[in-house]
Amino acid sequence: MNPNPPPGCPFVAGSALQNSQSFVGRQEALDSITSRSAAAQPTSINVFGKRKIGKSSLLYRFCETYEQRVQRYGRNPSEFVAIYLSLQDAQCNKEANFYKAVADKLLQRPSVQGNQDLTAPLSGGSLDRQSFAGAMYKWKARGVLPILCLDKIEELFQRADEFDNGFYDSLRSLMDGNALMLVITSEQRLDVYSRKRGLTSDFFNVGHVVHLLELTELEAGDLVRLPDPNNPALSPEKQQLALDWGGRHPYLLQLAGFWLWEARQQQDRPIRWAKQKFNEQAQRFSRPRFHPSRWWRPLKCLFWDLPRKFGSLAKFIGATKSDVGDWMFGSFILIALGALALGVPWTEVIDFIREND
Repeated sequence: MNPNPPPGCPFVAGSALQNSQSFVGRQEALDSITSRSAAAQPTSINVFGKRKIGKSSLLYRFCETYEQRVQRYGRNPSEFVAIYLSLQDAQCNKEANFYKAVADKLLQRPSVQGNQDLTAPLSGGSLDRQSFAGAMYKWKARGVLPILCLDKIEELFQRADEFDNGFYDSLRSLMDGNALMLVITSEQRLDVYSRKRGLTSDFFNVGHVVHLLELTELEAGDLVRLPDPNNPALSPEKQQLALDWGGRHPYLLQLAGFWLWEARQQQDRPIRWAKQKFNEQAQRFSRPRFHPSRWWRPLKCLFWDLPRKFGSLAKFIGATKSDVGDWMFGSFILIALGALALGVPWTEVIDFIREND
């Protein structure tokens, strides 16, 4: 569980940073998103990087400041509406729910609420693929570009039956028609997912890719001097400790800063207490996440493919067809039970049975 910052603590080690005071750096990535938004022909972007590297915070920060940013590029802020939507939190389990979540976010923006030309296309009841596209083109006719900052798009890939190539083709058509711009976060490049999932839509060939890495040394130094370099929450000695513990990783730096700050608040607890708390949280973060589906291929090889190959040789050593069949059936039971024990969904086991029937 991530610690929630108490009042007065400038360090946030958890979800997307919603407090501008806690956000540091990332100017190059923000400028990259802004320049492609403000261009005569906007270009959609895939921001990818390891988990907790700051992708969500980057998108949230852009959505909170896009009006000032596009203005610096000589554009009128009223020509854009940017929203942040976490696909993990939005209950987007169906395509219609996705369109509703997008519409709700757009309608919440102050610049939209007072404009009947923008609210009307999104307020006529439930939206489907066709009506959503129609609404976006009506916005385009009014000279307004929706910028959808979609966080954790992997959530949609888990529901391939609902979000198919047709869904992604529709979004791609809106992007090509300059009726919509997407800024999408993922842990790997989108084209990697398309190959893994067998998705052929051109949606996955986005125009620009941003690889989000750790902070620069200068940015890391600014982070440990929060909330203000002239009045930091940590002493110079503890700032250096935070850098030693967290390196240039934004989450680990926030975590180190939090526990060093907390140690002082709790009757000046020793540094070793803060380091222990930091290590407990950092180990949970660095521990590889368990994905049962990753075990499916080695299980299949060990308990299915190899027994089948060896089974075909059994007749040469005197085993009967019945013996081989029993062995094969027993091996299949082992792989099924092993897969279920590791948490592989039963539906995947059923699919495996059908594929190898």
